[in-house]
Amino acid sequence: MKYVIWLLRIVVGVLFIFSGLVKANDPLGLTYKMDEFFEVLHMAFMSPYAFAFSLIMITFEILCGVAVLTGFAFRTFSVLLLLLNLFFTFLTGYALFTGTVKECGCFGACIKISNTATFNKDIALLLFSLVLFFYRKRVTPIFPKYVGTAIITLTVVFAFGMQWWALEHLPFVDCLAYKAGNNLWQKMQPPPGAIPDKYESVLIYEKDGVKKEFNMQNYPWQDSTWKFVDRKDKLVQKGNADPEIRDFSLTDYSGGDHTQELLTAKGYEFLWFVKDPAKARMDNIETLHALIKQAQLLGVQFYVVCSANKDDAEAFQKKWNLTNVDFLVLDGTVEKTAMRSNPGLMLLKDGTVEKKWSYRDYPKTIALSNNKLTYQ
Repeated sequence: MKYVIWLLRIVVGVLFIFSGLVKANDPLGLTYKMDEFFEVLHMAFMSPYAFAFSLIMITFEILCGVAVLTGFAFRTFSVLLLLLNLFFTFLTGYALFTGTVKECGCFGACIKISNTATFNKDIALLLFSLVLFFYRKRVTPIFPKYVGTAIITLTVVFAFGMQWWALEHLPFVDCLAYKAGNNLWQKMQPPPGAIPDKYESVLIYEKDGVKKEFNMQNYPWQDSTWKFVDRKDKLVQKGNADPEIRDFSLTDYSGGDHTQELLTAKGYEFLWFVKDPAKARMDNIETLHALIKQAQLLGVQFYVVCSANKDDAEAFQKKWNLTNVDFLVLDGTVEKTAMRSNPGLMLLKDGTVEKKWSYRDYPKTIALSNNKLTYQ
């Protein structure tokens, strides 16, 4: 039994650490996923705490993995591990059996697995954690108490520090559709050879108080005892025609659509994403002003992509002296996927993302030579 317990500790510990690290790469991703769960669970009052919960949950997940591997305070952590697995199993089970959440996000945006696979994984981990809980008294720490305490402390510092860095400087690894190297216009098109969704018309008739569904081939059009009630389209075959990027629409405040114009234009363009002007970090606004001036001298277009209403956008534009650049509108949900920083800067070349910066890291100087833009 000793070797079985060790095997389970390694499997559970490594998986928890790995899962936590993947989420720590993009803590805002988990925040948005928690918001989604709060909405479908009718717990919208918890949304203001989603960000704090995300940071704590990611740290706790990594911490549990390290504690399981080292055996530190195992009697306590075996209970916490069991509770955490019960919580995860409930969430993934809810996502699977209700269909209200498309992806549970257990490995963030970098590793996407189906809700079925995620639920099966959590069931297995729950069983493993039950075994570890029942045999918790057989596990002893592999390090002296002071060493174990130091390791746990460093783990907490590392987990929070990694998340802080990702929040201040963008994720270490960008796994979203707007990452560097992706052509946004191409990502908005259905993939080559894509098969569209297949729908079937369903006719609903009623007879003697009983409603029944028919298709276009067998509906009782000659039987006057059946009364037509409704018609709906039913998905009978899921296609694969969905583009990777959807709903990315850049308009002006008069409603004019500039999406294709901007994303198919030749040359360089800067898009400065400001999802929420009221909460935007304006720490390096002087650096941004200098960048705008340099871009205009070089003939490089600079746009502000904002999700606020017209009045708020105009107030923001005036407050920060941005009257010399054009403002465009983008849906807030799409914007938080395109740029994890509020605000954040994106450089496009021929519609392809070349570079992204958070508000901490705007380039201080740019130069254009031989149709090549360099930045520092």
